Amino acid sequence: MRFSIAQDSRVGARRYNQDRVGHWATSDTLLMVVADGMGGHLHGEVAAQVALESLARTFQGEAKPKLADPDMFLFRGLARAHGAIVQEAQRLELKETPRTVLVACAVQDGYAYWSHIGDSRLYLIRRGRVIARTKDHSRVQQLIDKGLIREEAVPTHPERNILTRCLGSEHAPKLEPTASARLAKDDLVLMCSDGLWGPLTERQLLDGLRAKDLPQAVSDLGALAEARAGRQCDNVSALAMAWGEGEIAPADEPFTVPFHELPTDVQDFTATDPDYMRMSDEEIEREIAEIKAALRKHSSTP
Repeated sequence: MRFSIAQDSRVGARRYNQDRVGHWATSDTLLMVVADGMGGHLHGEVAAQVALESLARTFQGEAKPKLADPDMFLFRGLARAHGAIVQEAQRLELKETPRTVLVACAVQDGYAYWSHIGDSRLYLIRRGRVIARTKDHSRVQQLIDKGLIREEAVPTHPERNILTRCLGSEHAPKLEPTASARLAKDDLVLMCSDGLWGPLTERQLLDGLRAKDLPQAVSDLGALAEARAGRQCDNVSALAMAWGEGEIAPADEPFTVPFHELPTDVQDFTATDPDYMRMSDEEIEREIAEIKAALRKHSSTP
C-alpha cells in the first residue's frame, strides 16, 4: 500500500485531553481511529482509550496481513469496544460507565470501509470536494433531517452537544451497516472530533488540506480550530490519510456512497439487550448475519 498519514491532537481550552487518535497497518491493510471521550460523563478519556485499544487488539489479531471481511471487522470491533468499556468500568468500580464517540476506517485492496458512533466524522475528499461524509448521531442532525434547521446552524445551536448514540451507555449502541468506497489516487480521508469540524466551515477544512504537506496541513487546521473556538475550544483531534495508489479520478466522475436504512424489525436489536456486552463472537456473527439477511430482503422489496 502507498499512502501518507498525519495526525494531531490538542487539549484546546479544556483541562485535559479526552480524545484519542491512532492508526495501525500491516503490509495489506490500514486501520485508523479517532475517539472523543464524552465530557458530560466522568472519565471520558478512559472510554476513548479502551475503545482505541480494543479496536487495535482486534485488528492485530485478525489482519494476517488482510482482514477476512473489513465490513464485519468494523461491526464486530465497535461491539467489542462497547463491551470492553463496560467491563473496564466494572473492574474500576466506577459510579457510571464512561462514554465515547468514535469513527473508524479500514483500508484494504484499494477500498475504504468506515463506521462511526456519535459525532466524530469522516470526510472522503476527491479533487478538492467532499464526496462522502458520515452523518452525526445527534439531536441537531435529527432536526436537519426534518428540515427544521440548516446545516450552517449546527455550531451555534443550543442542542449541538446532545448525542443520540455512543459507546459505553447502559444500552448497547445501534450499529449501522458499514459504508465503503473505492479510493482513487490522491484521495484524502479526514477523520476528526467535533473540536475540529465544529469551529470550521467545510470550505476551511478543504482549503486547509490543499497545497500543503499533510503533517503541516493537519497541524494548521488544529491551530485554526483552536483560534476560532477561543475560550470555548474543545479538545481538537484529526487524522488525515492521502492515498497514493490507483488512477486519478476524472473531475466529472459521478460518485455516491449507498446508505442503507435498516428495516425497523432489526434496527433496534441491541437497544433492548443489556447483556450485549457479554455476547460471544459466535453470537455477534449471528446478529451480523441476521442484519445482512434483513438488508437483502429489505432492498429487494418493491
